[in-house]
Amino acid sequence: MSRVLTLLAGPSLTLALLPAGTAGAAPVTVPVGAPFTDTSGNPLHAHGGGVLKAGAYYYWFGENRNSDGTFRYVSAYRSTDLRNWEFRNHVLTQSSAAELQVANIERPRVIYNAATGRFVMWMHKENGRDYGEARAAVAVSDTVDGDYTYLRSFRPLGHMSRDITAFVDTDGAGYMISAADENYDLHIYRLTADYTDVTTLARMWDGDHREAPAMFKRDGVYFLLTSGATGWQPNQARYATATSITGPWSGWQDAGDSLTFGSQPAYVLPVQGTSGTSYAGGYLRLVARHSGKCADLPSSSTANDVQFKQYPCNGGQNQQFTRTPL
Repeated sequence: MSRVLTLLAGPSLTLALLPAGTAGAAPVTVPVGAPFTDTSGNPLHAHGGGVLKAGAYYYWFGENRNSDGTFRYVSAYRSTDLRNWEFRNHVLTQSSAAELQVANIERPRVIYNAATGRFVMWMHKENGRDYGEARAAVAVSDTVDGDYTYLRSFRPLGHMSRDITAFVDTDGAGYMISAADENYDLHIYRLTADYTDVTTLARMWDGDHREAPAMFKRDGVYFLLTSGATGWQPNQARYATATSITGPWSGWQDAGDSLTFGSQPAYVLPVQGTSGTSYAGGYLRLVARHSGKCADLPSSSTANDVQFKQYPCNGGQNQQFTRTPL
């Protein structure tokens, strides 16, 4: 079974789409809406993160900031069940390069290059004072959770680069996707064979003002999940699809509610199992089999003893429920 885990960046990073456990393993419930701690009980600092499967483990890489919001570390954690996370290493630090001593590093993404046997990290880099640099940065390591060697930061093919993600296609080709040109455009860059530089650019969404890209592929179809560009305020997530990564792409379609549940897309992780393909959501809809309509809480009431009613499904928060163990 293949399920998808989506990391959403919000006030605290939350795992919002949950896998039901791998085949042969006991089911695992991943709590949502609360800060994560590692297996030592310490807060898990991997904000704006991405996850990579390597061997028997899932590795979660993300931002670990100083109290003033500037870059401190990219921290790495690992897990076999997506719930219990062991701290492994601060894989990139302020001392990794002179230009990282005062900087902002956001949305680190680690991909594995099967041809070179190296792990490659792409990230968004700023100077630690403002967002004027708008650069992509790259680092490499021979081990997934070892110390990464910082190579450089740059503007890919001369373009601004802010919110970023990295994607490896089924044919082994690597891509970097980032928000460009003051966040008005989204660019898809083909990577070099070693994944450490860009070669060509496909401009797909000029003027659409989208950011926070997260890409995955399902049954030969590419999905790109994005956010609107409204600073730190949440907005409506939207996605587009295509059968070729360089397009043509569909128009944008809404995902989730009008504020993306107070969060923003960060990463989508396919969780491979044994049979079929299914996608698990962070919230449940209760749909009547006879009518196809949803259980609906009238007027989004928070009062006690309010009765549910049957109403056409519309994606509203008053039609979304969570399952809580008793």
